[in-house]
Amino acid sequence: MKNWFFVWFCLTFATFAQTDNNNTFDISVLLERQKVIDKELSESSVWYKVYSNYHTYQELAQKQTLIEAEIKELQKRRGSKEQLERLKKEQETIEGKLELLKDYKDDPFRKLLAPTELEAPPVISNPIAIISALSYLRKLKTDQDEYSQRYKSLEKLVDTLTDKQALLEEIVLFDTNDTLYTEELQNTTTALKSFVPLLDIFKTTHDVYIKKIDETSMLVNSHIKKELQKLIGIGAILLLFLFLIVLIKYLVRRYMSDTERFYIINKALNITFATLLVLTLLFAYIENVSYLITIIGFASAGIAIAMRDWFMSFLGWFVIIIGGAVRVGDRVRFVNDGAEYIGDIIDISLLRMTLLEDVTLTTLEINRRAGRVIFIPNHYIFTHMVANYAHQGLKTVWDGIDFVVTFDSNFNKAANIAKEVAKKYSKGYTDITRKQLNKLRSHYNMKNTNIEPRIFTLISPYGMKISVWYHTNSFATLTLRSTISAEIIDQIHQESDISLAYPTQSIYVDKDARKPAMPPTIPEGNS
Repeated sequence: MKNWFFVWFCLTFATFAQTDNNNTFDISVLLERQKVIDKELSESSVWYKVYSNYHTYQELAQKQTLIEAEIKELQKRRGSKEQLERLKKEQETIEGKLELLKDYKDDPFRKLLAPTELEAPPVISNPIAIISALSYLRKLKTDQDEYSQRYKSLEKLVDTLTDKQALLEEIVLFDTNDTLYTEELQNTTTALKSFVPLLDIFKTTHDVYIKKIDETSMLVNSHIKKELQKLIGIGAILLLFLFLIVLIKYLVRRYMSDTERFYIINKALNITFATLLVLTLLFAYIENVSYLITIIGFASAGIAIAMRDWFMSFLGWFVIIIGGAVRVGDRVRFVNDGAEYIGDIIDISLLRMTLLEDVTLTTLEINRRAGRVIFIPNHYIFTHMVANYAHQGLKTVWDGIDFVVTFDSNFNKAANIAKEVAKKYSKGYTDITRKQLNKLRSHYNMKNTNIEPRIFTLISPYGMKISVWYHTNSFATLTLRSTISAEIIDQIHQESDISLAYPTQSIYVDKDARKPAMPPTIPEGNS
């Protein structure tokens, strides 16, 4: 008997233990689902955030009422001053929070429920108005999608709250002692009572708004279709006029031998076509002629004032492209506010030229910077000095080297040395220049085409200045300049009767200390 009772007790205990384990497992799963739902509500739904702010405002308002009543009671009973001060500070804090949340006091969902007001559809009476009509239709579609998305988010919120309510009911059944879930279930039920009627109202408003948008879109599309048909008819008429004029020009050119008469007839046909074009457009849009003229006038004034530089750069682009003054790959020199920029044009766009700065004599002696990308507005072609080193395929330029020898040196020999060195190293570029200048004679009136190296001897304050000029590569002037300079100096050092001159100064000291010292003198010549 005792053994049977012991077995029964063990089986009963095991059954209760198994049930308790199952309950624990089910509650943990439900709590995990609740966390997921709460996270979704806090992150994705603007409706729930508005409701939370509204609920917070109501709680703060109730708390403020209680504090005011408690303050009045303390003042009536003349209670503790410390407690009274604490309540007043708490009251001020609550008033500040209520001020921040005042938009949620009454009807917090009004802005979310209200659709975007529909603008009056545009009047489509010319082809230009079709563009504004299409833009209007895109705006209608955007407003419709945004409002529908708002409605779907409210539907999703109601579904989520319904799931949360059912989930909390299950949790409460498993754990009836925890008041936290009971309170949360009550809050969820209260929220559903607020959102379910709101969803019904929104559904009606949404359906009416969508129908209104559909009607407006159909009306605008019908006007666009009508205007396109009108535009196609006008285009067909103009094409017919153009075909007839081209046919007449062809017949006149073929059967008329008098060139002067053909020129007059051709010009008359061009004027006739332009007149027919203007008259056709005027008769087609006669009711909007004043409107178009007004728009064009305002647009022209706006462009002339606000976009002057852009407009001038656009004109500059035409001049550059058609005139060929500057092309991509040319080496050019721009001067702006005293600053010089030399480099290669790597791009020409509608508004600007792009120049890649190279190492040149200018960057070596003045800028001390190279490799920069310089953006040059196209309108500078009208207002700034532009030097092209490679115009019309010309790949060479004149470059010069100056040095000074003393007055008592054999400066004629020095000049001959410089000239021979320049001839030796620039011979290939001289031949290239000769061929290129012969091609340029068909475009320009070129008289002085002497391209051989030139030598000049001039008097300077410190001696005879010798200047040698020669042709070199436009894109690598420093390379040849460095080679010729080194060769000239080497050969001059080998000559005993040639000395290089440079600014010098002599100071004479009086050996007799009893006499006053004379100031130093600076001779005008060499010492």
